[in-house]
Amino acid sequence: VHGIPEDDPRTPATIADNVGDNVGDVAGMGSDLFGSFAEATCAALVLGNSIGLSGGWDAMVFPVAVSAVGIFVCLICSFIATDIMPVKSEGDVEKALKLQLISTTILMIPTVYFTAEYFLPQEFELRATVGVDVVTLHPWQACFCVIMGAVGGLIIGLITEYYTSSSYKPVRELADSCKTGAATNMIYGIALGYKSAIIPVIVLSIVVYGSFAMADMYGVSLAAIGFLSNLATGLTIDVYGPVCDNAGGIAEMAELEPYVREKTDALDAAGNTTAAIGKGFAIGSAALVSLALFGAFVTRVRHASNDTLFQDGVNMLHPLTFAFLIIGGMIPFAFAAMTMKSVGVAAMEMVMEVQRQFDEKPHLLDANPTERPDYDACIAISTNASLKEMVPPGAMVILTPLLTGIFFGVYAVSGLLVGSLIASVQLAISMSNSGGAWDNAKKYIEQASPDSDLKGKGSDVHKAAVVGDTVGDPFKDTSGPALNIVMKLMAVLSLVFADTFYAVKGGKQKWRCVVINCLCCLYQVSDNFLCSLDSPCFVNRSRNLPALSCDMASHLS
Repeated sequence: VHGIPEDDPRTPATIADNVGDNVGDVAGMGSDLFGSFAEATCAALVLGNSIGLSGGWDAMVFPVAVSAVGIFVCLICSFIATDIMPVKSEGDVEKALKLQLISTTILMIPTVYFTAEYFLPQEFELRATVGVDVVTLHPWQACFCVIMGAVGGLIIGLITEYYTSSSYKPVRELADSCKTGAATNMIYGIALGYKSAIIPVIVLSIVVYGSFAMADMYGVSLAAIGFLSNLATGLTIDVYGPVCDNAGGIAEMAELEPYVREKTDALDAAGNTTAAIGKGFAIGSAALVSLALFGAFVTRVRHASNDTLFQDGVNMLHPLTFAFLIIGGMIPFAFAAMTMKSVGVAAMEMVMEVQRQFDEKPHLLDANPTERPDYDACIAISTNASLKEMVPPGAMVILTPLLTGIFFGVYAVSGLLVGSLIASVQLAISMSNSGGAWDNAKKYIEQASPDSDLKGKGSDVHKAAVVGDTVGDPFKDTSGPALNIVMKLMAVLSLVFADTFYAVKGGKQKWRCVVINCLCCLYQVSDNFLCSLDSPCFVNRSRNLPALSCDMASHLS
């Protein structure tokens, strides 16, 4: 509004912006990663306990041991950035944070090997998730699954950095696209997000296939644990971004020297990349956690049904499963649409509030205003909107698997979980990376001089980049990360209520009788209507309906 910078103290929404950074990128992403951490551990515990024949206790405790040693590995590697190779210039910031990630992953490899040799027996047996075979495992196989997850997480983090950092070609191409306006910037940014999903999805597929081939579904849960084994470092580099962003806001509001803001902007640009890396970790781990929870769900249904259901796995060609596979693929898009619209509604309300304050207090626009804006009003708008607008999408995610399992059975739930998992991964990666790239493209243009091709801050090129950054905020800070919750929450609810779903009519759809009754009612209505007509054709057709209805009812029942 009125061209005032976002962190200018005259702007009533500037405090809300700083609060939002903490709530979203610190508390929100931290709780998301913690949820993935806890749910991955739960999935491994359930699988280790449910399918363990010998060495079940050791197999169940091993994931907890991996998580414990990961904390000490991250603590040791933190001295690399603080004492061994400290940051000496702006260009070293991103390298130091990336080195933290790489060093913890490398050090985790021998640590996990010795942990597996110490905690696991030389040989232990697990029941296969699919079939009746018994899988014999050794410590090196469990170790390999964890290492695959850790290395896969590192690769996804580095790929995320490549697509979201202004040091590399994709973001610089995105900045160049702003020369021709906001429309081309939007096209390039969306294409960048879609393209950035290719390699992470392939990496996830390799990790899933390799870990499952090595140690069945228990191996997938271990890969998820490996993904999050250096969680302490992941949280550190993720939180770094909003801290630098808020430091820049404080420098602007405190009217410090311009060079202070230049330094914080340079740190913030690196922070945006590290935040994107953290989101990449969260999305990849959420996918593996959801798959592990789905395996635990299948295991619980098999146990509840005494192997009468899912003994040979989930048949995706089953009509009910395939139908809900499509419905599950729709859930992330519906959720993203609801959350993005909620952000738009709250943003419109906040803009109107800012304009109202400027109209009522015109002296706020002076260079040195004598009045203070009402910061609390904008904070209240954001807080109330976040609580009110999250009810419908939250209810959808919670109720969908519950109603599906109660009314349509475990076959439908299986399709629902797989469909939502597949769609959520692709959509979350593309949205998060598009938003991060738009943000860093704007900062890259702001660092350019007025004599360069990008014209620098305040130019038409910069205005086009601001449009992309504005659209990218709900992409990378709302809908993208929130899809992790969609994957995990639907899976964990299905696991918790797996026995309940089976208890309702043996896990099969309960609405068969309802469908039959509806067909009978339709027959009665149509029969009465057709008999009221004089046409012999209609009368003859109505006389054939009882036989047709009986045939359909017999097949359905």
